[in-house]
Amino acid sequence: MLAVGDKFPDFKLKSVVDTDLKNAFKNISHGNYKGQWLVVFFWPKDFTFVCPTEIAAFGRLNDQFKERETQVLGVSTDSEYVHLAWRQQKDTLQDLPFPMMSDIKRELSQALGILNKEEGVANRATFIVDPTGIIRFSMMTDMNVGRNPQEVLRVLDALQTDELCPCNWQAGEKTINV
Repeated sequence: MLAVGDKFPDFKLKSVVDTDLKNAFKNISHGNYKGQWLVVFFWPKDFTFVCPTEIAAFGRLNDQFKERETQVLGVSTDSEYVHLAWRQQKDTLQDLPFPMMSDIKRELSQALGILNKEEGVANRATFIVDPTGIIRFSMMTDMNVGRNPQEVLRVLDALQTDELCPCNWQAGEKTINV
């Protein structure tokens, strides 16, 4: 798995940005977000049980990520058509404010080193990428364990201070002065 300090791979992926078929699909690449912070998170499969809880939680925090000039991108190895069907069927995903990207060829997942060996799908991984394209945070959890998007937001806050932040630091608290 790529780690902190590595360059996040370039990508161009078909994505679902709306539930209306006329406006549903868009090609999205790394170039769409040059000079911007990114939170890129991967889930194993659409139409499952843990994944929609995480996706919806990132959706509820989207305005807070936007306030930090950060774009959230969700990715799985399912096709854009499966993403669309899932968004149309699942109430908590219908108004999702960020793209659901399709890594159906598994190129981005493979470049990041996050493909699950048994299932052949992306593991549950999260990356915070700085405006220069460098990974500043990476995390992967077991396929059965959902992540905490609030913690991703906390880490983003800490990274954006560009200072030393102690354990459990929260935005607005003092940083460490050496």
